[in-house]
Amino acid sequence: MHDWTEETDALAEQVIAYARARTRLDPIPLNAPRTSEELDSICGQTITADGIGGPRALELFADVLEPASLSVDYTKYLSFVPAAPTEAAVLFDLVVGACSIYGGSWLEGSGAIWAENQALDWVRSIAGMPEGTGGVFVPGGTIGNLAAMVAARHSAQTTRPDPGSPWAFLVSAEAHSSVKAAAQVMGADVIAVETDEQRRLAGPAVERALAEHGDRVCGVVATSGTTNLGVVDDLATLGPVCRAADIWLHVDGAYGGAALATERTRPLFAGLEHADSFIVDPHKWLFAPFDCCALLYRDPDAARAIHAQHAGYLAFLDAYGDWNPSDFAIHLTRRVRGLPFWFSLATHGTDAYAEAVDITLDLAAYAADAISRLDYVELAHEPSLSVVAFRRIGWTAEEYQAWTEATLEAGLAFVTPSRLDRAPIFRFCFVNPRTTTAEIDEILSALA
Repeated sequence: MHDWTEETDALAEQVIAYARARTRLDPIPLNAPRTSEELDSICGQTITADGIGGPRALELFADVLEPASLSVDYTKYLSFVPAAPTEAAVLFDLVVGACSIYGGSWLEGSGAIWAENQALDWVRSIAGMPEGTGGVFVPGGTIGNLAAMVAARHSAQTTRPDPGSPWAFLVSAEAHSSVKAAAQVMGADVIAVETDEQRRLAGPAVERALAEHGDRVCGVVATSGTTNLGVVDDLATLGPVCRAADIWLHVDGAYGGAALATERTRPLFAGLEHADSFIVDPHKWLFAPFDCCALLYRDPDAARAIHAQHAGYLAFLDAYGDWNPSDFAIHLTRRVRGLPFWFSLATHGTDAYAEAVDITLDLAAYAADAISRLDYVELAHEPSLSVVAFRRIGWTAEEYQAWTEATLEAGLAFVTPSRLDRAPIFRFCFVNPRTTTAEIDEILSALA
């Protein structure tokens, strides 16, 4: 099973040919889900005592399983936050798997970790965070938020008296669902703070909340690009309030932080330099494959103090450099998931990234303008990043749902309903620079 044989060589050619063909697809199909019963009937039992062989397994994947999985890089996949990895990043993902690098310690993965750190430092630089900021790539924003919030609580625990009740985080109602989930895992509370007229979490409201709950607040979680609307919280007023109160400021930029790549939208993030921790998911709007979240700490030692694991069998690692990625989040074993992102950045350069983000911002502006000129749809919120939220005038929630199901079944598009102020809306999220204005027009026409 572990020998390289003629059969292995032939299988390698087939796998590489499939990967090459998938990467070159134009257009990329949307695909469609199948039921478990359908897949059972078509594929049968694939895990057997003798195996079904590599060629047959690849055939089943190519002909049945992959077409039963939606292509998130499809140009009219505009739901949630999609993805659009570069060809360079996708191809290098194969290399990462082939090299079998353990990315938890400097001793075992120094070369790969050095490259990851170069990519992290670029994120640090566009975020305006100071020299010395550092961190690690984790699977996604959920783990990134959890790791940062754990570090925030530990920082409070070491400098302040026990509040006598659960520690709490101040957040806005627009915060990502993972923030509440992380707090639940920690046994911490979440205190919702009212937002301003632009739906932003801002300094004055946080200051009032701290006056009421300050003894138990261990952190403020702001968002730079909310998932539903793309709103960037008022970081410029949040930072000074948190500094004055000595409260950890974490900024969740899982989706929107990618807009820092272009000077066009960078002013929206003024104040981010005050953050104690920050995340952005390159697998969203920075064109990396799943899964990849950049987690940065202003003071990496503050994260190491709580996340570093200690055991007799780990002590040897500390003799080889002092930058072990396992020290900065809730993990020990880790894949060097930042390498495909690094490879694409190194291949194309940061100017190309700025240009690609600008293209998607142009698409959002085009969609918003097109919606404003139609009489059957209306904007639900003025876009600031690449999310365009809008209403289909006169439709019920059931009609929103029915339209989405019909267009998915027809392979026209994948645009799902969301809710704003308890009423249904549609939202476009543009992160794929291959999406065209003609495709936007096609979707809007289908809503008539």
